[in-house]
Amino acid sequence: MNIALIQTDLIWENAKANRDNFARKISTIPSDVDLIVLPEMFTTGFSMKPQNISETIDGDTVNWMKTIARTKNCAITGSVIICENGKYYNRLLFVFPSGEIQKYDKRHLFSLASENEVYTAGTERLTVEYKGIKICPLICYDLRFPVFSRNNEDYDVLIYVANWPKPRTNAWDILLKARAIENMCYVIGANRIGTDNNQHEYIGHSQVIDYLGNNLIDPQEVSGVYIVELDKNKMLEARKKLGFLNDRDDFELSFPNQNPD
Repeated sequence: MNIALIQTDLIWENAKANRDNFARKISTIPSDVDLIVLPEMFTTGFSMKPQNISETIDGDTVNWMKTIARTKNCAITGSVIICENGKYYNRLLFVFPSGEIQKYDKRHLFSLASENEVYTAGTERLTVEYKGIKICPLICYDLRFPVFSRNNEDYDVLIYVANWPKPRTNAWDILLKARAIENMCYVIGANRIGTDNNQHEYIGHSQVIDYLGNNLIDPQEVSGVYIVELDKNKMLEARKKLGFLNDRDDFELSFPNQNPD
């Protein structure tokens, strides 16, 4: 599977300007790419004021993602601020070329920025099956919680879309590698660059790591489109040879309500 990560600055709370910026970059992506990965809240930046900038599931950004998926004949994913039934969600959308959408609402809301006071937490993890690959897409702060990310469903790829700031870049790099090694899977980290309206600086470090902890794409600090080919067969061979996942702990996840009515 060929995957393209897009790392760029985000225009604060301006969905159309961000869509136009991503569209220009997407236009350069070759036709053999199977999946395009965009950052967290890619139309707005990491805003805690969703009242005037949130969208609906049939809004402009979702329709834009469907158009990209159809015209490029590939899937596209990233998170968007969605309003549904009077609640706001930091929602990852995985859009197939057919227009089908699967969604994941961010489970671990970033309390340091009061995200948990503004948005509603998700209640389940998503595994997407696409072109013979099982993908578990997660969002930013989820990276710090290894139990939630644990490979108990034999997925092949972990994706983290993020607005992860510069001061904690070292944690980003280390935790992405840890998630790859402990779960014997490919890990994709798609982050933004630039400075947001809260004066938080981002240096990206979007990267791709294989199932043994080796970087297939080194951490990047400039705007660009970064493409990688993932080989599921090589990963399965390594899993069979080493057998580490055979010894994993057996457990079930539970999801207490973080946003009671």
